[in-house]
Amino acid sequence: MKTSVDSPIVGFVWNRYNEASDEKDAVIEIRIYYRRKTKYHSTRIRVFEKEWKHGRVVNRVDSMIINKQLDQYLVDIREIIYEMYKDGYIDIDAIFPRLEAKRKPNVSFLDFCEERMKIRKYGKAKDSQERYNRFFRFLKEYGKIKTFYDMTDSKVMELDRFLKKKNMKAKSRWNNYHRFLNSFILDAQKEGLIKVNPYDRVKIEKGDDYDGIEKYLTPEEFQQLRGATMPDTRLERVRDIFVFQVFTCLSYHDLKSFDSKKIKEVDDNKVYFGRRGKTKIEYTIPLLSPSIEILEKYNGKLPLISNVKYNEYLKEVAAAAGINKPITTHWARHTGATLLLNSGVKIEIVSKICGHSSIKMTEKIYAKMLPKTVLSEVTKIEGRLV
Repeated sequence: MKTSVDSPIVGFVWNRYNEASDEKDAVIEIRIYYRRKTKYHSTRIRVFEKEWKHGRVVNRVDSMIINKQLDQYLVDIREIIYEMYKDGYIDIDAIFPRLEAKRKPNVSFLDFCEERMKIRKYGKAKDSQERYNRFFRFLKEYGKIKTFYDMTDSKVMELDRFLKKKNMKAKSRWNNYHRFLNSFILDAQKEGLIKVNPYDRVKIEKGDDYDGIEKYLTPEEFQQLRGATMPDTRLERVRDIFVFQVFTCLSYHDLKSFDSKKIKEVDDNKVYFGRRGKTKIEYTIPLLSPSIEILEKYNGKLPLISNVKYNEYLKEVAAAAGINKPITTHWARHTGATLLLNSGVKIEIVSKICGHSSIKMTEKIYAKMLPKTVLSEVTKIEGRLV
């Protein structure tokens, strides 16, 4: 194999351990030398001394077939090295594992993911299970990552470019696609099916943990939405659900499992006690009068619809209220937590209402101080500072 500067040297070696004799054959191995490091890989083809000459099989009726097999080894290795060149590095330790994967096209990464998904989904909340299902459906439809041989740096970068063309933000690309793919690759590594994880070398932007902070309505916008006249009962019901979400800080998943029978009287106040479907963490929500009014309006049973339709109709609700923001169900929870924090409710209390596992999580996602709050708090201590 002809090589350029700083290229791996590839060839065949026979009888490396000097075990052959007139009665005993020896295996033909592939040898790769690169930067003072040598790796060997068995072809599982064994020949006698008289059948091996100048790197070719001779004096056999099947010599032409065997030599074609050896030539194909070289072709496959050249392709692997070329792909490594495109990725910007040569990893001699990864060449033979990738060769094995390349020569076993029947080994399906998709089949592995499908089986492994059953384990990863076990015991998780329904929405978490559905995220796995959505990712697997996408991976099959995407069609460019099918076998373990496809687990390369260039394939991961190609996937990221594909997602970018769909105008997905970095956080969405990572949380909904790369994170899942990486988890299956890690599983395959543990089982010895993949030696190198592309995500160890390819830097995929994960987005800002604080992206959620901007997804909220200001107090003025929220009041505008509450007071707006909706064109029909369909949007009125959707608006009521959104308002209820804001005042309770419930996620859509927890909203679906809301049961008015769990409301208790505590010191003449109605309080709802629940457990988050996603994390199983308990939360406590004092029900304010707007929430109670909405429950009474619908006789204790909220007029819920599918998440997809809900988010779709919320765009119409925002338009009817004259609000130019792409609100979704997530905005309700963010808006509620932001309003509570800026009304002086301690972050520990907001964390308990939201059912977060830690205050740090609340700070990351919802700790957005509105300009008016900053101004108010600073002017309170002006006399002590000047």
